[in-house]
Amino acid sequence: MPGAQWDPTALPTRPGIYINFKEAAAAQISGGARGTVAIPLLNYTSKATAKSFYTVSTEKEASDQFGLSNITSVLLALQGGAKEVLVYAMPKTPIAEDYADMRAAFDARPFNVFVFDSEYNVEQQAATKTWVTKNREEGKHFIAVIGGDATTDVDPVAGNARTTLNSDDYIVNVVEGGVIAGVNYTSSEYAAWVAGKIAGTPINRSITYAVLPLEDVTKRMTNSEIVAALNAGSLVFTHDGEKVKIEQGLVTSGKKIRSIRARQAIATDIARTAADNYIGKLDNNADGQTTLMVAIKAYLETLEASGVLTSPFVGLDPQRPSVGDSVFLVISYTEVDSMERIFLTVNI
Repeated sequence: MPGAQWDPTALPTRPGIYINFKEAAAAQISGGARGTVAIPLLNYTSKATAKSFYTVSTEKEASDQFGLSNITSVLLALQGGAKEVLVYAMPKTPIAEDYADMRAAFDARPFNVFVFDSEYNVEQQAATKTWVTKNREEGKHFIAVIGGDATTDVDPVAGNARTTLNSDDYIVNVVEGGVIAGVNYTSSEYAAWVAGKIAGTPINRSITYAVLPLEDVTKRMTNSEIVAALNAGSLVFTHDGEKVKIEQGLVTSGKKIRSIRARQAIATDIARTAADNYIGKLDNNADGQTTLMVAIKAYLETLEASGVLTSPFVGLDPQRPSVGDSVFLVISYTEVDSMERIFLTVNI
């Protein structure tokens, strides 16, 4: 698949541009199409057919297709900021095989963030982690948002244990629920809003301190509990006395969501652009290689102008000759982070 990771000892045979992620200092990746949340819907009216896809972007579309009482997760994703929701209608009373079929079906569809339909299922969360890893290795990049139930939401240790169990650059674990109009939502139920917020936030912005439309959280953590949760890589809601906000935008590996989404976007954008405009259309000689590098550099410079990265560089890999039908490039730049900690020294 274009954009997949590659092993220098076993080069892939499919035509395409292959991007190998190299962690190096502060230089990494950014960009991409944004805005689509994927949800496997558990309940729906007879207007929808099991194991079929539907794309909705408004409450009316979702209500007409699935019934108002069945679309809480869809509405939360849209309210969080998603441009659209890609819905897969799950079979009634799904079994493990149905979940496997769902994941396979989503493999062939583009989306940015995946979240379950309010459910908390430990086995399916584990399967999701495996699925995310497989897709990343094959060149498909997205974030999965998970949560817990009412019991784990009031136990920070249990929430952080779920974070550690699902530690991955592409997974976000919500460890607290919220209160809306006096009704408690578990973290699994409210994860859809977080998914929409991630999908709808520009890649040059962070979701840290984003205000949530909640009256309160289901558990107000102490300072030490918040610090422990952040150190674990959990996504924490806090009530600051006036409003509820996301304490810090983290994936379960402890990295920033902004940074990971930027890396996903560059991998996706460069691979898609190369496939659409360059693969099979350029000679693999000095002129063709220069054309490709200039195009990629122009893309990165666009992101630089938007505050996503700085100091972009594109060049031929000196360690691997670009001959035959293979081109090996080195891409580097420095990520731009959000200002999240401000330290004041007051001199009197």
